[in-house]
Amino acid sequence: MVTEDLSTEFAPDFPPLPLEEWEPTKETLHLYIQIIGKIRLKLMPRRNHWWNVTLYVTSRGLGTGPIPYKFFTFEIDFDFIDHQLTIKTNTGAVETITLQDGVSVSQFYTSVMKSLEVLGVKVNILAKPYDIKSNIPFAQDHTHATYNPEQVNRYWRVMVAVDQVMKEFSGRFYGKTCPVQLYWHHMDLTVTRFSGKSIPIHENASVVEKDAYSHEVISFGFWPGDEQVRYPAFYSYTYPSPDGIDLEMLQPKQAHWTDSNGSPMAILNYEELRLLDNPREKLLDFFETAYKAGAELANWPVEELKAIPLDEL
Repeated sequence: MVTEDLSTEFAPDFPPLPLEEWEPTKETLHLYIQIIGKIRLKLMPRRNHWWNVTLYVTSRGLGTGPIPYKFFTFEIDFDFIDHQLTIKTNTGAVETITLQDGVSVSQFYTSVMKSLEVLGVKVNILAKPYDIKSNIPFAQDHTHATYNPEQVNRYWRVMVAVDQVMKEFSGRFYGKTCPVQLYWHHMDLTVTRFSGKSIPIHENASVVEKDAYSHEVISFGFWPGDEQVRYPAFYSYTYPSPDGIDLEMLQPKQAHWTDSNGSPMAILNYEELRLLDNPREKLLDFFETAYKAGAELANWPVEELKAIPLDEL
């Protein structure tokens, strides 16, 4: 088990998260999360831009929030302190599943479905991974079974810190803004701002893209890294991307522009951020400068969309 010296000189709410160290656990956890996300996708009423499918950072892990089902509601919560999954209904019924090393994706999937059935919830999902390197159906996946509690807890602590910063940043904007939410297909924690202007939809776009990119957006996110990007990072992109955005200055100086599928994306390496003085403020600087770069070049009404502090009203 990996140990961590909590007397580190760096901010304790931004602990180290090197991808290579916890990648086997991350891959198993990602598949667990996709199973729960697909349940929410199947049962939640539609909301714009796929906001009905996401998960949320909680005070103990990740959760779905209340999901309506027939005459009652239920919710599913990952607890990354006691390392268990709980499924609770508003009728008072509770089912609990232990999260521990050796529990395969197949075992987890089977346990979740049996627990839902006990609670009176019947749901059929497309029971295979979505848009990640694993293509093993959940019920047949005995390969992914690594769960290191300390590593999962550390990842969640990072998410709590980022969730707090994103919520502060979100509150500075008067326009349409999504909740701070986790899109489970890539494990991205995101918040997105909208100008309010609709844009033409490409005829070859997928149904996911048609709803996600029906309007101008500037999106901000954090993801823990994957097989293409081998480190955890923050990002921001403007869609549609205005010409010259990659020439705009970003803060802190560690941030930079990179190409992402033919469009510029602002990137800030998490491990570089956490070594800076006051990483929370530096992260807010990154979000603000990335937003300014996109909003001004795309002619958003920046001043109209700026939230006025309550003491100035």
